[in-house]
Amino acid sequence: MATIAGIAFEIDRAGADPAFAQVYHAIRRRIVQGALKTGDRLPPTRSLAVDLGLSRSTVNAAYDQLIAEGYVASRQGAGCFVRPIGDVELADAVAPRRRPPSPPQPTDKSGPPTPPVFTPGVPDMRLFPYSQWARTVARTSRTAPAALVASSDPFGDMALREAISEHIAEWRGVHAPAERIVVTAGSGDALEICIRALAAPGDRVGLEDPGYPPLRNFVRSLGLKPAWLDIDAGGASLPTAEAPPRINVLTPSHQFPLGGAMAPARRGAHIAWAAANDAWIVEDDYDSEFRYSGRPIPAMASLDTDGRTIYVGGFSKVFSNSLRIGYLAAPEGMADRVRQVLRDYGVKASIAPQRPLADFVSNGEFYRHLRRMRRLYDERRRALVDALRRSLGPLADFADHQAGMLIALNLPPNIDDRAVVAEAATAGLGPLALSAYYAGGQPSSGLVLGFCAFTPAEIEAATTPLAEIISRQAAGG
Repeated sequence: MATIAGIAFEIDRAGADPAFAQVYHAIRRRIVQGALKTGDRLPPTRSLAVDLGLSRSTVNAAYDQLIAEGYVASRQGAGCFVRPIGDVELADAVAPRRRPPSPPQPTDKSGPPTPPVFTPGVPDMRLFPYSQWARTVARTSRTAPAALVASSDPFGDMALREAISEHIAEWRGVHAPAERIVVTAGSGDALEICIRALAAPGDRVGLEDPGYPPLRNFVRSLGLKPAWLDIDAGGASLPTAEAPPRINVLTPSHQFPLGGAMAPARRGAHIAWAAANDAWIVEDDYDSEFRYSGRPIPAMASLDTDGRTIYVGGFSKVFSNSLRIGYLAAPEGMADRVRQVLRDYGVKASIAPQRPLADFVSNGEFYRHLRRMRRLYDERRRALVDALRRSLGPLADFADHQAGMLIALNLPPNIDDRAVVAEAATAGLGPLALSAYYAGGQPSSGLVLGFCAFTPAEIEAATTPLAEIISRQAAGG
């Protein structure tokens, strides 16, 4: 049990809410009710964790959520202090009811429900900077309301394109003026635009195997022929000499779903291959922001002096998977093809979030959020790695690339990964079968495990039942 502002509370370990959410709600309730006042200092995370019998990372997650929503401010070296929350919310919280209470309604401001543990490729929307984003949208509504509903350019809002141009130049070494930046409805939309612009029915398109299933389905829907690029220790293999593809779609910074970065020599070989075959490379810079050790790996587009590489990025994994904002940087001479595709098939990217996002990037809020997420996701990655090794022992065969948002866990060949996934789903867990990502060669049995959307405590609690399922399958059910 812990006491804050003279009010004791304890964790319900059998409750439906995770422990960090219970700590968050308990403190938030005391702030809203006025028991904790502006300027009051919260207990240090270490001492509160000891009082509650929780890990310090669990309390840190609760404090991070309070900071993200603007209830608490962190002062370097001094701790966390209650911020002013405004008279309206406080008055609503303490005013007596003037009518009979209505049926309970959801009041959680922490964002959408958490997906099943181990669901891969999703950010933790409980930690989204809702207050900062709301202020940014409100400021845009006051200063440039037309930008929320109208755009004169199918390539998107110029302010956002300028912000993206500066971002990829500084962070990824990709130099493309705003005039060649195209805002899209996520990175998947950007990949589709590139393929429509560069390939005709009957052309071959090089796709990584294993790779992204929706992309290969889209390629086939256009009457294009996939050319499978097997993944080895160096990354995606080069296409065979016979019938070379028109395009190679690659994830060189962090291969999806196996992880790992493409070796420098292999990158150079792909670039040379594209120049020699009058072909193109579409670089999906998947998860490049989340590298937890070592120096950032340069984008392939930054190394291509022949202008044959189209760079594709997005904000879904690093910011919000609901805003659906991605982008592509078209090489010189390709912009007209992209513009024609948008005329033929329409613009899918919503204009409403574009100007606020431009402001969010330009004023530094996006980078503050990114740095915070990188720190938390690294902690969660290490929690998953430790839990897998501890729970699975010799069955825990995986590569820790210290990057990305997921881990590919290899299973013995005698284990049906789809059966593991089906049983895990009945236990409320969300891993995906690695074999489902293969299309060309012999699929490998394994699990794709996400860790970013889940606290270390949630990962620890979910690893035990997953290990039991895997062990039963290994023993023949």
